[in-house]
Amino acid sequence: MSDDINVQATSRSVLGKGASRRLRRENLVPGILYGADEDPQPINLKHNEVLKYLQNDQFYSNLLMVSVDGKEPVRSVLRDVQRHPYKQQILHLDFQRVVAGAELTLTVALNFLNEEACYGVKTEGGMITHNESEVAIACLPRHIPDNIEIDMTDLKIGDSIHLSDLKLPEGVRLTDLIEGDDDSDRAVASVIASRKTLEEEDEAAAEAAEVAAAAEPAEGADENKDDD
Repeated sequence: MSDDINVQATSRSVLGKGASRRLRRENLVPGILYGADEDPQPINLKHNEVLKYLQNDQFYSNLLMVSVDGKEPVRSVLRDVQRHPYKQQILHLDFQRVVAGAELTLTVALNFLNEEACYGVKTEGGMITHNESEVAIACLPRHIPDNIEIDMTDLKIGDSIHLSDLKLPEGVRLTDLIEGDDDSDRAVASVIASRKTLEEEDEAAAEAAEVAAAAEPAEGADENKDDD
């Protein structure tokens, strides 16, 4: 896990949809800080700073040090981001306080390595499909990984990486993978034949069929000649 990310916020005393709209016009993002058996605390964050935070993939899964009104930072994790449906505008953020020694559930990104060197791509002409870009995990705060790496080097066409294939850091488990339930072991990435490869295979099969068809009359003619 990398260094914690520092987040600066201010307390918010006015609540409601109308107040939130006014705050957004002032380039502020309303949010909430909750959990750890403490009262929820409404907060504001600067919109331009929030946009910078959200450009960092680690902001979504790493521990965050949220400081409100310049007070001592509180260890937290991001729980929800509400975005405008078509504008580049963040509408609301939810942060959950972290309790030391208590297990957390959160999502972390999958980091696919060596895709260009993948055997199924480089040698067999296939392509990689990503079914998942992140997975849900549970762990103690000190075990939160930046991401989970997947090495694609040795995969061939037809191969897949499932949840059970992931190499998890110490103290981390997948919440979606249920022991004894094969249906929960879904594929997160696969190597499939590209359209070009399929077309080449079809062409080769067609050529082989033509050669075989052309050879049949000649063989029949030789048999008739022997009969004479």
